[in-house]
Amino acid sequence: MNILVIDAQGGGIGKQLVFAIKSNFPDAAVTAVGTNTAATTAMLKAGADHAATGENAVVVGCRRADVIVGPIGIVIADALFGEITPLMANTVAQSNAKRLLIPVNHCDNVVVGVSDLSITKLIQDVVAELRKF
Repeated sequence: MNILVIDAQGGGIGKQLVFAIKSNFPDAAVTAVGTNTAATTAMLKAGADHAATGENAVVVGCRRADVIVGPIGIVIADALFGEITPLMANTVAQSNAKRLLIPVNHCDNVVVGVSDLSITKLIQDVVAELRKF
């Protein structure tokens, strides 16, 4: 299974995702794509098999992924303080990969009706969904 983890800003969510995925699915190929080098570095240190940074890395990664994981902002243009370009959001949204989106209510995007769960609980939910594949 090829899993693409996309994150922005400091890569904190991506770092936790990569660690949890590699801990539970050691044979999965995890590619980390950060919108900036800080996010990419954090995910690489967490155990990602491959890593890249920027818009084109998102485009290429989405073509190769079976599953895309990240905060919900990765499908919203200009989200995550403007780090998600329209091309990135569109590419993630149109990918044939299964998308596991974490409902993080930040950066003026609020998912109504979603409980305010901890990031730890949300990442556990991602791992549970991945087990279904």
